[in-house]
Amino acid sequence: MVSIGEVTHVAEGDRPERFTTARLVLRRLTPDDVDAMIAIHADPDVVRFRPEGVSPPEESRQLFDSWLDHWAEFGFGYWAIELARTGDLIGFGGLQLSYSDDGAYLNVFYRLFSRYWGHGFAPEMVATALAWGRRAFPDLPIMIITPTLNVPAQRVAIKLGFTEVRRAWFQGTLCCFFRHPDE
Repeated sequence: MVSIGEVTHVAEGDRPERFTTARLVLRRLTPDDVDAMIAIHADPDVVRFRPEGVSPPEESRQLFDSWLDHWAEFGFGYWAIELARTGDLIGFGGLQLSYSDDGAYLNVFYRLFSRYWGHGFAPEMVATALAWGRRAFPDLPIMIITPTLNVPAQRVAIKLGFTEVRRAWFQGTLCCFFRHPDE
């Protein structure tokens, strides 16, 4: 890891290109994943708590491109999440570097196709992201920011040891800000 002011870049040998958990493969995004990302952001059930709601394909493509750009600039980012047993792509998630008035932090994100909800895949992915993020960036806070109405995401945060530190407006909606304890 090289730190230049507030900009942090992971050295090539330390990049989290691929992790395997008990049931998941978390791998670096490729341009071939864009169609799945467009599909996930077009599903009203999946994005019901997303302030922007459903995205047209072009907006999803632009967001996906920003995810690829984050990988190119910082050497880490959101992963494609696959079932280890079948190779099926079930969603996206991981960590990205974000900034607020309080400084830099690692933002935890995940979004799974609805047929994969309720199986513990989100906590499994987030736990892996936490472990890597804590090793790579021990001085950066790790945050989950989720709308107050998104009770399932709040349960995942609490299950993994995050503590709600405030509620505030974010991207046009009232959100809970959860922080993982510094370890």
